[in-house]
Amino acid sequence: MINDITIVDRQIGPGHKPFIIAEMSGNHNQSLERALQIVDAAADAGADAIKLQTYTADTMTLPGAFTIEDENSLWKGRELYDLYQEAYTPWDWHKAIFQRAKERGIIAFSSPFDETAVDFLEELGAPVYKIASFENTDHPLLRKVAATGKPVIISTGAATISELDEAVQVLRSTGCHNFVMLKCTSTYPATPQNTNLLTIPHMRELFGVQVGLSDHTIGVGAAVAAVALGATVVEKHFTLRRADGGVDSAFSLEPQELQSLVVESERAWQALGHVQYGVQRAEQKSRLFKRSVYAAQDIQPGEAFSKENIRVIRPGLGLAPKYYEELLGRTATKEIKAGTPLNWVLL
Repeated sequence: MINDITIVDRQIGPGHKPFIIAEMSGNHNQSLERALQIVDAAADAGADAIKLQTYTADTMTLPGAFTIEDENSLWKGRELYDLYQEAYTPWDWHKAIFQRAKERGIIAFSSPFDETAVDFLEELGAPVYKIASFENTDHPLLRKVAATGKPVIISTGAATISELDEAVQVLRSTGCHNFVMLKCTSTYPATPQNTNLLTIPHMRELFGVQVGLSDHTIGVGAAVAAVALGATVVEKHFTLRRADGGVDSAFSLEPQELQSLVVESERAWQALGHVQYGVQRAEQKSRLFKRSVYAAQDIQPGEAFSKENIRVIRPGLGLAPKYYEELLGRTATKEIKAGTPLNWVLL
């Protein structure tokens, strides 16, 4: 039995609508005003949470340490230090962003990237922690987050199954049992072909935890499909307008798309229901429109039923179609007008 998890006033689990996280990341484009607008837009779209990333370029890397050369990367030719310098969310913005989220009825939390970030977020009263894919093997960070006693959401991108097992053991051994694993493909953007959503139910059974999706594909199709496979949490990068640019804008949702995700993911969850056969109460009236056997012509007493004078048509007020062949050749007991549904008394 996989237990529900409570974050602030929101229950997360198979019996509740999907928990939708709007990932701000660096889409604030170094403007606090824009960051607050992103919070407002996420709340207006119906997201459950807005997520930040808490780091500085200096807590991530060193100047000159690495330049991205991958031909398929959005950030080809960029030095890693400069990229983080552009994307990071200034720590003195966090309080204002958390406050705006509270005012708008949306949960604010963050991904810490080192232990000092955890201490900082604890001061802000962060209600949950997110471990990014590239940190899921950082056992000291996992222990630090687990020790807070808060729920944890951990992405599983770019990790082997043994590394994921180690991460799960670290969390549990440090007392964290309320955590959600997110299936994630750590490419930016990801493609539908490398998203592999069928991993979601397998991961749930393998580790005995709730599983969701951290989705870097374009659009909302993969996320909605993930809910149909049991995802309880969906995380998508979010921006006001992709045309405004920014480090993550190319694979981020715009407000109308986020609203669509909120609506369609809940519909997908509602549609799961349970294993059901037979006629539902809502279908009872529709049974009238099934077919049955009717007189297609006027039929005299003693006349045999034939393919010419009886037909299987709508509605379903006569004998069921399964009796049609049995009726052929039998005779009428009385006069039957065309358009009369047949019953056993008329034979």
